[in-house]
Amino acid sequence: MSKIIVFGAGGSVGRAAAGEALQRGHHVTAVVRNSAKHQDLEGAGVRLLAGDVTDTNAVAELAAGHDAAIMAAYDTGAQPGVFFTAAAHALLDGLARAGVGRLVAVGLAATLETGDGIPLMDTPGFPQEYRPFCLAHAAGTSVLRASVTALDWLIVSPAGDFDNAGARSGRYCVAGVNMVSRISHSDFALALLDEIEAPRHHHTHIGVEGA
Repeated sequence: MSKIIVFGAGGSVGRAAAGEALQRGHHVTAVVRNSAKHQDLEGAGVRLLAGDVTDTNAVAELAAGHDAAIMAAYDTGAQPGVFFTAAAHALLDGLARAGVGRLVAVGLAATLETGDGIPLMDTPGFPQEYRPFCLAHAAGTSVLRASVTALDWLIVSPAGDFDNAGARSGRYCVAGVNMVSRISHSDFALALLDEIEAPRHHHTHIGVEGA
C-alpha cells in the first residue's frame, strides 16, 4: 500500500487513475485547481486538495509524505507553452523536495517517435492546427529529459487516441505510435498504476494501446 498523489484528478484520465489506485488499496491525494467543483472525488481513501502543479512550493507541500505522483493536469486557461514547461520544472523540484521517488506523467501520441525516429507531429499530413499544443507538450518532456535528478520519471501516452466511451477490458500493451489504435481511460490507468507498483520503464516516453 502506497500514498499516491494525482495532479489533475478532475479530468478523465486523472479520475481513472485515482480510481484505479484506490481500487488497488493505495491512499490517494486528488489535486485539482478548484476543489469546490470536484467534491465527488473525496471519500474513503481519497483526500481532495486544491493546488497548482506549476508552483514548486505547492507541489512540494502537497506531495510531502507520498511515494509516487501522477501528472494528468492541464489548465485550459493557461498558455500551453508556459504551462507544460512550468509544470515540469515544478514537479522536478517540488517532488524532489518532498522525497517522492516516482513520477508517471500523461503525454501525447503526437510527440512519440515513429519507426523512422521522427515525432509524429513532424510527419507529412499531421494537422498543423494541433502543432502548437504538441510543441508545448514536447517542451515539457524536454525539461524532464534534460534534468539531472534522482526522480524516476516516465511519460505514458496513448499510442493512438483515447476511446472516450470505451469500457475497461483489463488489458493493454506497450506499443509504438499507431493512430488507429484506441485505449479506454480505465485501461490507460492500468498502465499508469502498473508503472508505479512495478516500474519497467525509466526516464523515457512510451505509448500504450488496448489489447
